[in-house]
Amino acid sequence: MSSILRSLSRCFLPTEAVREQGSSKGKHRDRDLLLEREARRRSREIDAMLDRERRATRRLVKILLLGAGESGKSTFLKQMRIINGKEFDQKALLDFRDTIFENIIKGMRVLVDARDKLGIPWQNVVNEKNGMLVMSFESRLGMHIEPCTFQLYVHALESLWRDSGIQEAYGRRSEFQLSESVKYFLDNLQRIGQPNYVPNNQDILFARKATKGIVEHDFVFRKIPFKMVDVGGQRSQRQKWFQCFDGITSILFMVSSSEYDQVIMEDRKTNRLVESMNIFETIVNNKLFLHVSIILFLNKMDLLVEKVREADIRKHFPEFQGNPKRLEDVQAFLVQCFNRRRRNRGRPLFHHFTTAVDTENIRFVFHAVKDTILQENLKDIMLQ
Repeated sequence: MSSILRSLSRCFLPTEAVREQGSSKGKHRDRDLLLEREARRRSREIDAMLDRERRATRRLVKILLLGAGESGKSTFLKQMRIINGKEFDQKALLDFRDTIFENIIKGMRVLVDARDKLGIPWQNVVNEKNGMLVMSFESRLGMHIEPCTFQLYVHALESLWRDSGIQEAYGRRSEFQLSESVKYFLDNLQRIGQPNYVPNNQDILFARKATKGIVEHDFVFRKIPFKMVDVGGQRSQRQKWFQCFDGITSILFMVSSSEYDQVIMEDRKTNRLVESMNIFETIVNNKLFLHVSIILFLNKMDLLVEKVREADIRKHFPEFQGNPKRLEDVQAFLVQCFNRRRRNRGRPLFHHFTTAVDTENIRFVFHAVKDTILQENLKDIMLQ
């Protein structure tokens, strides 16, 4: 009954009211059409944006830097920044300056402590007091260090570095944990100790600070976007590696080639080179990386040259058959050690001997590596 009454009431509405009602419906229809068109336009824009992102992702060359701690990954990443002309800002320079001051103080403290534990006498008895002065700096490590504060220790540091007792301890550095950058900084103390000291690129490359978390560097080469990812190499940091595996194009596996006579910091008994081989074996044989090019960087070539003269590799790797004093024999053995860890040897093991602190060396090597990566993994995007 109610529906009949509503129908009758509409029949008896004035003509103007009927027209207004029709006009109102028309306006609603027009508004709905406009909203629908706008929704379709926005949907097309979103689809186009997603398509651009998908194409950009396909073109992106994502390179993961892996390896044990202190193998040179962070130094390599800094080199990429330098080579691609991305300068360090003032804050970064001041942070590096603090790191360098800390590297020097910490390094000398390690040497003073090692000299004592190894029973090496002082050449100059005055350096006993200088050693105590440097050891007292412990509480300030990790804090911001002003140049004027660092200058108070420069004379003591210079005197200690000249002492034959410290030099003898340095010569036995494979028996304890000492950063390889210490010699470079101590040799440059006079310049670094100036009140207006600002680190140059070479200083920055030698500055040592353990990577915590994930550090990325983006750059474009020949219109192809690259993303290089550095993850901490210490055992405590390796669980973060899995966060970076998605979408990787290539892995640059870094090894400190000169550390065949040293042990890792974490347990002070595992040979550093063996540790690197074990990690490499896990990575290179993982099914996740079946279609990922893995390139081996046997880094710290400059230190390997020195090490071959000083330390017999047969003492630590008795299976070595070549001439322990011949660099080429040691290099061939190192490549062979890593190659043996690969289950599938159908493809060649791409490898390079590098010196991460040498900009020209890394520039040359990266050009070769870039070609390998693109040829192996990205033939399709080169046609885009």
